Amino acid sequence: MTETLWIFGYGSLIWNPGFDPAERVLARAAGWHRSFCMRSLHHRGTPERPGLVLALDAAPAAACAGLAFAVRRGQEDPVLDALRERELVSAAYLEQRLDIRLADGRQVQALTYVIDPDHGQYCGGLDLEEQARIIAHAVGGRGPNAEYLFNTAAHLHELGIADADLDWLAARVRTLLG
Repeated sequence: MTETLWIFGYGSLIWNPGFDPAERVLARAAGWHRSFCMRSLHHRGTPERPGLVLALDAAPAAACAGLAFAVRRGQEDPVLDALRERELVSAAYLEQRLDIRLADGRQVQALTYVIDPDHGQYCGGLDLEEQARIIAHAVGGRGPNAEYLFNTAAHLHELGIADADLDWLAARVRTLLG
């Protein structure tokens, strides 16, 4: 029997995984935090006016809450192909397997995409006001950067996942957009 392939989502995968999972469970990844620390040159910005997208950034004392998706047996290859095409459009993300804890107590290893802090698109440490200004004005191939923020914040709320930074950013970007 083959082990189940789990995918950990912390940003747009939460509301748009791109596949029909066999199981969807709240989960936490210890040692990481969700952060707008990656400049988006394709999906939510352009090379001339980069946007910002979420990435998992290493933070030993933190834990990121998100969703774990179990891939249906026999669908592993097409799901991986689609995720890699979507997430590895540049080399800013690293595909890693992380130990995560599911809300029901199970501990599984899940494939996820974390930021490469040595990549040129990495921009960790931007203050929230600067993030808000960038997000309010950037648009890429998948639409406005603000839409990405609003969708992620709304879906985190629906799941009962608190993220004070995303809440502040969503409110601030709405103000900037008028």
